[in-house]
Amino acid sequence: MAEWNADGVERRLPTDEARELLALTRDIARREIAPAAAEEEAAGRFPRELFALLSRSGLLGLPYDPVYGGGGQPYEVYLQVLEELAAARLTVGLGVSVHTLSCHALARYGTDEQRAAHLPAMLGGGLLGAYCLSEPSAGSDAAALRTRAVREGADGDWVIDGTKAWITHGGIADFCTVMARTGGPGARGITAFLVPGDAPGLSAAPPERKMGMKGSPTAQLHFDGVRVPDARRLGAEGQGFTIALDALDSGRLGIAACAVGLGQAALDEAVAYARERRQFGRPIADFQGLRFLLADMATRVEAGRALCLEAARLRDEGRPFGRCAAMAKLFCTDAAMQVTTDAVQVLGGYGYTADFPVERYLREAKMLQIVEGTNQIQRVVIARHLVGPESR
Repeated sequence: MAEWNADGVERRLPTDEARELLALTRDIARREIAPAAAEEEAAGRFPRELFALLSRSGLLGLPYDPVYGGGGQPYEVYLQVLEELAAARLTVGLGVSVHTLSCHALARYGTDEQRAAHLPAMLGGGLLGAYCLSEPSAGSDAAALRTRAVREGADGDWVIDGTKAWITHGGIADFCTVMARTGGPGARGITAFLVPGDAPGLSAAPPERKMGMKGSPTAQLHFDGVRVPDARRLGAEGQGFTIALDALDSGRLGIAACAVGLGQAALDEAVAYARERRQFGRPIADFQGLRFLLADMATRVEAGRALCLEAARLRDEGRPFGRCAAMAKLFCTDAAMQVTTDAVQVLGGYGYTADFPVERYLREAKMLQIVEGTNQIQRVVIARHLVGPESR
């Protein structure tokens, strides 16, 4: 069944429960998130209390099994919730996406005992996660990571040493899904671990000073003899890189949904301004050149939403969705960059000031083209699906 929200976005939601979730999300976004977004982003403040509210509201574990406290929702619904949160404040939407990514390895590859021990608190207990794959010298080439985990002692604990980089929620996360080298070079020597955020030997560098997303902390994490019991190893030894890539396929859909939400917010702001701003005796929305620009912006947002949800439906049906996820991440984030740029142009000089949110949207959109695989990497992924791996 389709329904329209107040901004004219058509939602195809499969159940009454899904419609209630979207209504709850919009209410939280309107009342709790959006009003303070500009001020808190300018101050660089992370809204931890909002994540506690989202956890209590059942919105931090939507795509996971209800047995462990998840919402049992298809990705088609989860991504539309994420879009609404990102439209209100990207720091919140991205934070939910990263948290969901951080839970993936345990939810999919953990044992029943591991899931029962840890997932309920991660999904509905107010905890916040971080996903630790990238390193200072291993970004796009993640298989070259150097953080190492070595088994020590009769109890078989793992000791982790190394540095992770560009970690969203670095320094504030309650748990980290960490990829570390346990074997030889390359992808087959990597293993996944679930590490408590307060583990002895784990520390964070000062947050990066970023162009946008100032309310979302991004920091290096240093592992200095961090001891992790084997019971916190996720999956088999050497399976970590496979786990990481599997998680990223789903995570890219989260970034795509955030980009759609950001683009929608920029479009809504531009339309509202164009209706109110008068020049030459009439609203600037009357001028054909500007109307065409708004039409192109709306088309990009709607096309991105359709591609994102098509990939989600493939995932929900258990069909291969990696290529479509890469396409969605590529298209939606490029579209958000263009739409936010156009929104600044619609507002003219006012769009270049912090008095209106579109300048912040523009700065935030740039980040989405980089995180969870740059858009150049998405093109590599798509091309490999089309024509196979490169010749060596």
